[in-house]
Amino acid sequence: MADPKGFMTTPRQDWPRRPVAERVQDWDEVYVPGALLPIINKQADRCMDCGIPFCHDACPLGNLIPEWNDLVSRDDWRQAADRLHATNNFPEFTGRLCPAPCEAGCVLAINQPAVTIKNVEAAIADQAWELGFAPPRPPDRLSGRTVAVIGSGPTGLAAAQQLTRAGHTVAVYEKDDRLGGLMRYGIPEFKMEKHHLDRRLEQMRAEGTKFRTSTAVGRDVGATELRARYDAVVIATGATAWRELPVPGRELAGIQQAMEYLPLANRVCEGDLESSPMSAAGKHVVIVGGGDTGADCLGTAVREGAASVTQLDIYAQPGATRDEDAEPWPTYPKIYRLSAAHEEARDLETAPAADADARLFAASTLRFTGDESGHVRSLHLVEVDAARRPRPGTGRTLPADLVLLALGFSGPDREDGLVDQLGLAMEPRGTITRDAGFATNVPGVFAAGDAARGQSLIVWAIAEGRAVAAAVDRYLTGSSRLPAPIGPYDRPMTV
Repeated sequence: MADPKGFMTTPRQDWPRRPVAERVQDWDEVYVPGALLPIINKQADRCMDCGIPFCHDACPLGNLIPEWNDLVSRDDWRQAADRLHATNNFPEFTGRLCPAPCEAGCVLAINQPAVTIKNVEAAIADQAWELGFAPPRPPDRLSGRTVAVIGSGPTGLAAAQQLTRAGHTVAVYEKDDRLGGLMRYGIPEFKMEKHHLDRRLEQMRAEGTKFRTSTAVGRDVGATELRARYDAVVIATGATAWRELPVPGRELAGIQQAMEYLPLANRVCEGDLESSPMSAAGKHVVIVGGGDTGADCLGTAVREGAASVTQLDIYAQPGATRDEDAEPWPTYPKIYRLSAAHEEARDLETAPAADADARLFAASTLRFTGDESGHVRSLHLVEVDAARRPRPGTGRTLPADLVLLALGFSGPDREDGLVDQLGLAMEPRGTITRDAGFATNVPGVFAAGDAARGQSLIVWAIAEGRAVAAAVDRYLTGSSRLPAPIGPYDRPMTV
């Protein structure tokens, strides 16, 4: 604890964002380049080095937060990078994409703004790369065992890196033409520039991990054939089966799933397309769904030049502070948060009739109507109560040339045939069944991440990858020294 009075003398200061008018003209990350490092030492000083650091439990990775806060406050970047990487394979991802449940569990947050843990994490990760503290770590010797990892999202990559470093020969199979899963084609560039991902993939290649892109297991290569070829298989395909909105008019053209829309914008940034065939340019856009994916659609539509953008959230507008009775510290509270995309929508007034920024809260879609050519033109909605019952007299209509459905995901997509070819047992909610050791009903086949857990956060995805790697290592060798931060049935802290 470098400054025992830091939390009393230093106010919270977040990584500043670039001006809205500037950043919506490009796809670069929203933060001011270079503005984090000058403030981060003092922010790390606010950590109280608590006797019981609840931030550890709030984060499924078990990050050693007080330790690396102290090291950052002393400018010891090498040791800080070592302590951070001891529990997290990809801190540059979580430092940009995680909603920071660790900050909700910060003891300081009981009666003050929490320590900027997420910003400290991002600073350490960036400094580790800048100063050469993240070299490849190939194994000293090979085990002679082989593992196939299906899916290159955060779970698959974390599992692959851990198993490669343990000495196993690992091949990652990815159905898309580029690696990264939703981090590549789901997360917009303005939230995380893809050079962060590419740099980590090069590290993994140097360590010995093999990658097979444009290969859908179950379609391009048989699932049973793959199982026979490797000593163990890890399924980390994510939860990509999107939820539908079964209301009248859903068949109209111009109503798209968020994950049909976002990858195209990312491909424009990758240089594959000159413009997106689903571009929001000049259109009235309505986003159905109030989560992070909806916010990603919002920021993307703003940058594409939409005429208007409105986001519908079925839940009531949350308050600005934690409800201590319903969501006591250190649980992650549902409070009103202003993401970068919502800040942009508010300042640019993309939805003048919205309750706040671009959002209409407690709003439920009733139906869509279209024009003579069968293209959507209007969305009809109604205000609902806490039980989602319509409130009489609250119906309204929004112009809609493009509707984006961001309603979440139910489990892995089964179209490729992977699940059925292996004969995997499934849960009623659509996820893959596994036991306490991450093993499926098929010998040698393990399941991790959203495919088995269900839709979750990136920190849980990485924790799952690390934990399943330990389980596979134990299966192959009889024991394992790899860390297993969570079990398959662990869940976030709740009341």
